[in-house]
Amino acid sequence: MKAIILAGGVGTRLWPMSRQKKPKQFFEVVNDVPLIKETYNRLLKLLPSGKIYFSIAPSFDKLLHEILPEIPNDHILIEPEKRDTGPAMGYVAALMELSDPDEPIVFIPSDHDIKDEEMFLRTLEVGDMLVRKTGKLLDIAVTPTFPSTVLGYTRIGELYDTINGIEVYNFAGHTEKPPYEVAKQYLEEGSYLWHANYYMWTPRKFMKAFETYNPEMGKVLREIQHSILRPPPFHRLWRDPAECGEAGSRLKAGQAQGMDVLFRLLPKISFDYSVTEKMDPKDVLIMKGNFGWSDIGAWDTLFDHLSDQGKNVTKGKCLMIDTKGSLAYAPENKFVAVLGMEDVIVVDTGDALLVCPKSRAQEVKKIVEKLLESGDNDLV
Repeated sequence: MKAIILAGGVGTRLWPMSRQKKPKQFFEVVNDVPLIKETYNRLLKLLPSGKIYFSIAPSFDKLLHEILPEIPNDHILIEPEKRDTGPAMGYVAALMELSDPDEPIVFIPSDHDIKDEEMFLRTLEVGDMLVRKTGKLLDIAVTPTFPSTVLGYTRIGELYDTINGIEVYNFAGHTEKPPYEVAKQYLEEGSYLWHANYYMWTPRKFMKAFETYNPEMGKVLREIQHSILRPPPFHRLWRDPAECGEAGSRLKAGQAQGMDVLFRLLPKISFDYSVTEKMDPKDVLIMKGNFGWSDIGAWDTLFDHLSDQGKNVTKGKCLMIDTKGSLAYAPENKFVAVLGMEDVIVVDTGDALLVCPKSRAQEVKKIVEKLLESGDNDLV
């Protein structure tokens, strides 16, 4: 099995700490080690370093080398640009199929915190075994604790098996980011789990899924493979542009010269929307992840993950007086005090300060959107 750590996201709900130039996975959000390094160190307990790869945006290459200088360049797969998990995973599958088409791979988000590492790694082992045995897509989902509207939900069917303490279920459907009332119903119903974005399959199977459920993406990914195998200059990468829909039309108009342009033809779409929601349930199995998972997606979820029974959470030099259920982060050489508050988020990064009710922490990305509209790109 090979592991690919996905590290191309920005994490706008953790602004002002998470920025486009240095997103949350490169920060010491939970402990004293950046999240991406924690993820890598965790996988080293199961896999040799040669089996671990990184998928990143071009602008993160320097950051990754600073934090993990030991990673060789051929284990860093740089996406030509950020285009969501569908293109990111498809690009990796296209590359991996060229060398090891039938060795299982697992996609690992770089910004998750795991409390029970032994259980997490055992779950990956079971997934590896099941991919080889059944040929099905394996996915890991976790028990929801509140009606989140920013996560996907996986519906589980009958119990398929229990292997080494890991419950494996038949797949009964996937819904991405439902509205609050629907998420609340899912929580009450009990057969819906949070989708944790750990997909396991072989490169050949991933490529076949793209070709089946999103044919235009599948064609572009095949042409990316051809561009890799064919030395430059790339005279004409497409054998028949007419077969490739809108992407083919754009190529026929002479807009493509190499692999980077091919990649830009892939739609900005998640793997969940492009493939998972369209799949036949019998081709998917769901492993229940009981390993103390948190995606560290926003300040309120970070608080819930770190807080001991609702107590305040602080990082840096902070003083909390008559304050309850709150989080405060202070930068180096700065003192932050919070007085007489309840359920608030206070995050100071030196050049920016966030203060908001904890109940509205999921809306922080609206600040980023406003800053981009006003042209304050240095703050995002």
